[in-house]
Amino acid sequence: MSTEKTSPPSPPTHAWVESYLTHLTVDKGLSEHSIEAYAQDITGFLIFLNSHDARLESVTDDTLFLYLVHLRSRGLASRSLARHLSALRGFFAFAADESWLPASPAALIENPKLPRLLPDVLSREQVEKLLAAPDTDTPLGYRDRTMLELLYAAGLRVSELVGLTLGDFDAQAGLLRVFGKGAKERLTPIHALARDFLSTYLQSVRGAFHPREQFIFLNRSGKGLTRQAVWKGIKRHATAAGIPERISPHSLRHSFATHLLEGGADLRTVQMLLGHADISATEIYTHVQAARLVAVHRAHHPRSAPSKPADEDEGL
Repeated sequence: MSTEKTSPPSPPTHAWVESYLTHLTVDKGLSEHSIEAYAQDITGFLIFLNSHDARLESVTDDTLFLYLVHLRSRGLASRSLARHLSALRGFFAFAADESWLPASPAALIENPKLPRLLPDVLSREQVEKLLAAPDTDTPLGYRDRTMLELLYAAGLRVSELVGLTLGDFDAQAGLLRVFGKGAKERLTPIHALARDFLSTYLQSVRGAFHPREQFIFLNRSGKGLTRQAVWKGIKRHATAAGIPERISPHSLRHSFATHLLEGGADLRTVQMLLGHADISATEIYTHVQAARLVAVHRAHHPRSAPSKPADEDEGL
């Protein structure tokens, strides 16, 4: 009996898919992480086609509908289904633009219904406790405090924070050059306190990490931090600050946007500061603001007070 191990079959590939991924890399400037996600989702569809002896060139909207049913049967939630469909919609739109197909079979497929989830937002008091949690008498603590200040001061994504390099900070103007999704560049102002923390970190603290790369924030080896490392640090400091609520990598970004709106900022300005391409992505924060307004109204409006028993009323 042979004891040789057989290698798992290679995932199916297709020239159209390879061209599309190249397009996303070269023309769209998507990150390596995003490209891998698109490749994984489209490859999953190719595997489905192979198992049904179907060809990519003959895909119809019915084929895509059956694929979504297949994914649902595997337990995928609406949000995951929408992500898969988004990847395929972009791919087939590209195929149609290249005249490989007469039209995109995904054009008329509707997104699965998604729940409108409100983001996790910290109160201003919780933000202050979180910012004060790192021990700024140590290089690691000062680095972490500076990162937390920037996340809240500029509403940065964690990926944007770890991507900052030395040339991205204009100390005199108090501006950060940020590269968001799709390598889109924006200039983001930061307040004086965050600017001072960052300037001091760069001048007096960063050198303690023995820099080996040009990233602003470094680990003990002098290399740039990963998103996972920053996220673990945020959770650790949140625990130390006694913040019991669920906290996510975007909690300070969500809090930044919500607190700006509560302070009177307009939605378009917040959209620009967050780097949202579509204002609909920013509008969810108005729901958070509205929920808080309702709570304040119920707590303080005289007509929202609990009704008196009938025999205590003085009559009309």
